[in-house]
Amino acid sequence: MVFLGALAGAGSVIAGPAVKSEDGKYLDKDGNPTWNKKDDGTWDWYTFSGYRRYHAECHVCHGPDGEGSTYAPALRVSLQTLTYDQFQETVVNGRTVHTAGKESVMPSFGTNKNVMCYIDDLYVYLKARADGALARARPEKREAKVDAIKQYEDACMAN
Repeated sequence: MVFLGALAGAGSVIAGPAVKSEDGKYLDKDGNPTWNKKDDGTWDWYTFSGYRRYHAECHVCHGPDGEGSTYAPALRVSLQTLTYDQFQETVVNGRTVHTAGKESVMPSFGTNKNVMCYIDDLYVYLKARADGALARARPEKREAKVDAIKQYEDACMAN
């Protein structure tokens, strides 16, 4: 889907599920953070940051690019049905799943600032992967990191 209008700016067409932008963060029709890719191939900051954060914190268990591993699910697939709230709940509190005599444990990351301060970034990156919008690669072109994002990160990491 392509959206035109206030988000377009400088003649660029916005592709993806974003319908609104606030301080460098793109939101879907339900107000959840989402990815955004302009027609010139420029990705939003959160998708780029999410790629970096995912590969720093999550890929050890969930595999490169959210593709899964022998002991953790493919988040690229999980985010096709998992809601934003369910994603947050799982990351914050962890969970245990019992299937076919096997127990899988996702630990809680609720006290890990390197995850919690960037939980939206992680979600946005994985959502772009789940939607098939982002290939197995680092987003090459990206928007600049705006001051609002810098201020949020500084405040979150300081607490």
